[in-house]
Amino acid sequence: MDQRGPWIAPGEAGAELWRQGFSYMVDAWQRGVLNLDVLRQRGNRYHAERNKRAPNVLAFEYEVVLDGQDLERPVNYLLLRILPPPGLAIDPRKPPFVIVDPRAGQGPGIGGFKADSEIGVALRAGHACYLVSFLRHPVPGQTLEDVLMAELRFVEHVGQAHPEASSKPVVIGNCQAGWQTMMAAAIRPELFGPIIVAGAPLSYWAGTHGKDPMRYSGGLLGGSWLTALTSDLGHGLFDGAWLVQNFEGLNPANTLWGKQYGLYAKVDTEAPRYLAFEHWWGSHVLLNAAEIQFIVDNLFIGNKLATAELVTREGTRIDLRNIRSPIVVFCSKGDNITPPPQALGWITDLYGGIEDIQANGQTIVYAVHESVGHLGIFVSGKVARKEHSEFATNIDFIEVLPPGLYEAEIEHAAPGAPGADPATGDYIARFAARDLGDIDAIVGGGEAEERRFATVAQVSRANLGLYRSLVQPMIQPWTSDASAEWLRRMHPLRLGYELFSDHNPLMAPVAALAAELRKHRHQAAADNPFLAWQGMVSAQIEAGLDRYRELRDRTAEAVFDATYGNPVLQALAGLRADDAPPRPHPGETPERRAAIARHLAALRGRLAAGGLREAVLRSLLYVGLSQRVADERSFKLMQRIRADIGDEMPLLGMKQVVREQFFLLRLDQEAALAALPHLLEGVPAAAVRSAGEQIRRIALAAGPLDGEAAERLRAMEAIFAAAAAPGEAATAPAAAITGDAPRMAALRPTDEAAAPVTTPRRGR
Repeated sequence: MDQRGPWIAPGEAGAELWRQGFSYMVDAWQRGVLNLDVLRQRGNRYHAERNKRAPNVLAFEYEVVLDGQDLERPVNYLLLRILPPPGLAIDPRKPPFVIVDPRAGQGPGIGGFKADSEIGVALRAGHACYLVSFLRHPVPGQTLEDVLMAELRFVEHVGQAHPEASSKPVVIGNCQAGWQTMMAAAIRPELFGPIIVAGAPLSYWAGTHGKDPMRYSGGLLGGSWLTALTSDLGHGLFDGAWLVQNFEGLNPANTLWGKQYGLYAKVDTEAPRYLAFEHWWGSHVLLNAAEIQFIVDNLFIGNKLATAELVTREGTRIDLRNIRSPIVVFCSKGDNITPPPQALGWITDLYGGIEDIQANGQTIVYAVHESVGHLGIFVSGKVARKEHSEFATNIDFIEVLPPGLYEAEIEHAAPGAPGADPATGDYIARFAARDLGDIDAIVGGGEAEERRFATVAQVSRANLGLYRSLVQPMIQPWTSDASAEWLRRMHPLRLGYELFSDHNPLMAPVAALAAELRKHRHQAAADNPFLAWQGMVSAQIEAGLDRYRELRDRTAEAVFDATYGNPVLQALAGLRADDAPPRPHPGETPERRAAIARHLAALRGRLAAGGLREAVLRSLLYVGLSQRVADERSFKLMQRIRADIGDEMPLLGMKQVVREQFFLLRLDQEAALAALPHLLEGVPAAAVRSAGEQIRRIALAAGPLDGEAAERLRAMEAIFAAAAAPGEAATAPAAAITGDAPRMAALRPTDEAAAPVTTPRRGR
């Protein structure tokens, strides 16, 4: 053994290892200093943002259109018009987009904080864009209902500002803003065009056993009394940093290690991305006590939105079935804040079958991403370029889909595929018909699980009442604006920004030292074994934290189930096993049933009403009934045909015609088809022949048909050929073909009678 000790290794291998070790130590030390400097920059930016009245992270220029503080019931919200970058043309005929950012702890602007964002893809698609933003401090006394009324005023203003648009404003609600937008649309549905909700929880009790632990938080904390206590300590204000801390607690491996290690390991290239994200993540905002208490009591714990139990101060019931615009729900399996069951559970809460959705005239489209996390749903560049881009470019298509439930399938556009068009981009969107069984498979759950959460709601009410009676009177007199501000500054998340900034004198030498190191930067070689060992250690730390998280979540679930599944506690909460379902599901009123019956009777009288346009649409829908899939290529071909023949019917008019023809086929398919020759009477033969050829082109735009669809197409061609045979006239081609894509009526063929409206199921 070498007596000189372990530091002197014999041979060239030992010398090389020594050299690489020294190189790694220099690199690691420099990265540590540069990492501190990035944290210093983050802290300085945090302090600069605190001094702004209306900070945001928008990457686009904008102008303030409406200030919510000027409304009759003032709120801290703003309507911003996004100014398109040079070279981007806005088409005034396209519906404007309104992006509503979430006020869930962080500041506004995340919907447009880079070029590849919701705002960016909408602008590139030619749509005017607006952002519903907000200030850091709420207006004293503002309530959640005041915020809803402000959003309605904003959407109404946008609609009035674009009279040439083919449809009403398209509204995108991210996260918390998703349920806020749905509530607003349920109050005044006539103001809204298609609604896109991204990562938005709407059914808060839903989830999967072994996953989705955040839904247990309310029960494990004893209900919403802690929310009231936090607001009282904040002197009537709730600090959004607590919401952000809840989000961070879901993934301790990323919060405690992965995020900071990622910066340290790649500090030379990672700093801009890290700072951009932290600029938004650390811009904590405040809510009034009344706002957060309403949200926690009625939504997170009470779960009243999905069963139409909320009522405005004017007595308007907030029933999501009132929404008449298409609803697009975008969620992800990788989202542990709003998992797919919570994003989609409202559908099975409100509806008992697909016939209910159709009778209600609703079009619901959902898309489930396989892996992206919660924030990635509305901030990821890849998601923006794929899903959000396809939603934006196909919004007219979604607008005219017949009532029903569809799943969006977005596929790569293979070169040379039928109907492939380089101008349409890299993806092709298809909308496949689904039924409530597909949603049930995602949502899961059952009556026993709902009973546990209903017990939480009752226990929460009791604990909140005890807190307000016994504790609140002792706390409120001792709080002040000064004490509340001190507590906010001492919040663990804020301390991280405070300590690593120029406000801390110990950080003074860091900026100069980092600047000098950047001039003489030494990076270890990529094949340095110590870098590999560093990565292995990091992976082990993350794996250990992941194991802790799994154990914590399993324990939390077990404690929750044992506590709130206890029949004694359920009985004390007023719930018994032999009772009716623990949560009331809305049913249909006699007045509503009568209205539907009158509508169907009026429709029956229109079986033979119309002309060539109605005949073409009815034929395309009939062919599509057997396919259960609507393809964007067919719709785009239809739009080109409309442009070629000069059809100027607006999108909303086309939507109404499509829906009427769809309902006629649902009402009495045999009679609707038998009436086709009557619709073609008096139409010039050349126009009828041209229409028949166009029906075939559109039906085959996405590829050949087979089976029943091919038989139906041949039957429609025969009807048009027979109508064109007698007395042909040399006239121009069909002058007015308006339609949506074939395969749009993606529903199974039905009996002659319209399907009855059923009552929503009790439980799952």
